[in-house]
Amino acid sequence: MNITRWEREMEDMFRQYSPFFSRPWRREGGEMVEWTPVADIVENDEEFLIKAELPEVKKEDVKVTLQDGSLTISGERKHEKTQKGENEIHVESLYGTFSRTFALPDNIDAKAIHAESKDGVLRVHVPKAEGAKSTAMQIEVK
Repeated sequence: MNITRWEREMEDMFRQYSPFFSRPWRREGGEMVEWTPVADIVENDEEFLIKAELPEVKKEDVKVTLQDGSLTISGERKHEKTQKGENEIHVESLYGTFSRTFALPDNIDAKAIHAESKDGVLRVHVPKAEGAKSTAMQIEVK
């Protein structure tokens, strides 16, 4: 069994059994398609921190926008051309355009949002508005 046929069979199997795996990696002919980066969200007393994994994506190729209470991270991960004499044997990395949108709560300071990119991780700091600090409390269950 050659590698190409095995990849197609595996993609078909994943597509049948899990919606997560159904997103296309590459179309026939190697054309790259849209992909979705994974992200973690952390909250503390001062801010929400969104950490999106964007390996091999230059900060110039990333756009962060805020509109109608939603923060969107979008851009493109470009596939480097192979050098003369090199052949790609197997490629699992996703390339092409990407977009990820997060609904933000009302208690944020939109003007203070800032982002930084380092070591393949985009960190978007979303500060909470003054006076909007959450407090812990116990809710009685009836």
